[in-house]
Amino acid sequence: MRNPAANAELALLLEVAGTPKPGNVDRERDLAGLRFEHFLAGAVGARAGLDAAETGAPVGDAFEESVAGMAESAGTNTQFGCLLLLVPLVRAAADGDLTPESAREAVKGTTVADAAGFYRAFEHTDVAVRDPPEGMDALDVRRGADAVNELESRDLTLYDVMESSADHDANAREWVNGFPRVFRAAAHVEVADGTLSERAAEAFLWLLAEEPDTLVATQHGDEVAREIQERALAMQDADHAAVSEFADELVERGVNPGTTADLTAAALFVALERGLDL
Repeated sequence: MRNPAANAELALLLEVAGTPKPGNVDRERDLAGLRFEHFLAGAVGARAGLDAAETGAPVGDAFEESVAGMAESAGTNTQFGCLLLLVPLVRAAADGDLTPESAREAVKGTTVADAAGFYRAFEHTDVAVRDPPEGMDALDVRRGADAVNELESRDLTLYDVMESSADHDANAREWVNGFPRVFRAAAHVEVADGTLSERAAEAFLWLLAEEPDTLVATQHGDEVAREIQERALAMQDADHAAVSEFADELVERGVNPGTTADLTAAALFVALERGLDL
């Protein structure tokens, strides 16, 4: 029987193996400078941090360790956002039944030290983020450890940091609201047909149709993010060939719905923890 850290690693691998995933790396598509093998290496490299989360390490420390291992193993950022969702979910699963309530408790119990670990994680790899709101430059995550004194002076926990970003970041909204999209998508995975990698691709398209992707909005603007969402919604009953064509088009355009991949990996983890097997 797999433990939570093993299920999290498997979820990362299943997520990238799913195909077609419009705009994302999958086992049939690479992006410029970012290949399928990078994601396999990133998942393996993140395992030590996931193990730490399972065995009771603080969320911020476990997250930084997982990101550092990912970056060292893959040589690039492959699953930063996935790990931001997975680490507290692994911690919640290790403490007992994995539910929205237990996940909420895991994130609400974070500390200022956890926030510092989150900021230090940005020093290990490049992450696409929006510019901070006016007056918040001192808390720009791209400052990494240089922002820790400001976090401490304001007594901001990691939950507080996520709450401040929830209006424009889908992963932060999951933290604040008890991971609702993750648990809904997990239920979708559990009742879907096909192999787990096929279910991963289906869940990805389903999530992409649900809300505009945060990374697409950050890199290409809100209008493009809404366009991709609407097209994904129109493809819910499309055949494999049509979705594959959509996937190829987004790769060609350089439009990468990476936040949707984060949510998909987390949903796969929840489904695995609830007993879904290969």
